[in-house]
Amino acid sequence: MKASNIAYSIIISMAAVVILVMGKSILQPLVLAILVWFLLKSVRNFVGKFKVKKRPLPIWLQNIIAFILIFGVLTLVGRLLSNSVINLTKQSQVYESNINSVTLKLNQLFNVDIVNWIKENLTSFDLTGMLQNALNAVYALFADAFLVILYVAFLIIEEAALPAKLKAMFPSPERFSQINELLGELNESIHNYIWLKTVISLVTGALSYFVLLFIGVDSPFFWAFLIFLLNFIPTIGSLIATVFPAMMALLQTGSFTPFILVLVFVGAIQLVVGNILEPKMMGNSLNISSLVVLIALAFWGSIWGIVGMILSVPITVMLIIIFAKIPQTKNVAIILSGNGKV
Repeated sequence: MKASNIAYSIIISMAAVVILVMGKSILQPLVLAILVWFLLKSVRNFVGKFKVKKRPLPIWLQNIIAFILIFGVLTLVGRLLSNSVINLTKQSQVYESNINSVTLKLNQLFNVDIVNWIKENLTSFDLTGMLQNALNAVYALFADAFLVILYVAFLIIEEAALPAKLKAMFPSPERFSQINELLGELNESIHNYIWLKTVISLVTGALSYFVLLFIGVDSPFFWAFLIFLLNFIPTIGSLIATVFPAMMALLQTGSFTPFILVLVFVGAIQLVVGNILEPKMMGNSLNISSLVVLIALAFWGSIWGIVGMILSVPITVMLIIIFAKIPQTKNVAIILSGNGKV
């Protein structure tokens, strides 16, 4: 590769990172809207199976029904989350009072200096402020909902006109076929990932909800939703999703028994779903190197935070498919893949 090509590649890469960081407020809702659009298409396909007088529903009616279902669920979830965080905030004084009890038990159990350090820090720990920040984060998440809805609406409109635009852009039948094939592979891969991952995360969240409800953890819906959301983050998501509600059980009761129960049962759900159910449902459809997943997780998390971590795998899948179709970047796709077959 010529030095000039290397220089151009470095400049383009740096410019792309700058655009991603500076355009975060615009690009994040757009990418989220694209993922919601893929999910909407899955719901639309399901709705399309229902027939009236042996005829499928018109595509515009399928879009409207799917749109109402998805955003109706999102609105309900937003209200339930707000109520859950408000309830947690009201109980924050109880949680703070239990911190001393927990650290005292740890000190008696282990009799190590590290516990004194934990106690000194946790007694000044502003749990109320932390929960208020969580509430603000929930509000901020749904504050972008209008922009996401707007993007999704225009994506639906553009979807119908896309084939005609592609034919006008690529008049050559061979080139049009290549582009159409590339878009088809992107659509199928991202669609399968989002749909299957959503179903798997819903199963994990629902099972965890009943476990937390049975153990008696406050605001089980909030923690179940957090588990659902964190399961989209590869590798570390399931671990964090188990530790958070377990710590909540410890702070709520001041006893180690609920803490251990949450760790054991929610952790067991994560292990069973992650190691048995998910591989059976998803198979080898996501041909990505484990090292690349970790690097993508760190990169997107550093520039877009939690949202970037959630989006890291879908974005990486898209890049692998695109790179595999371009001769100059096919070797990059091979490196990013799990088994070298692209």
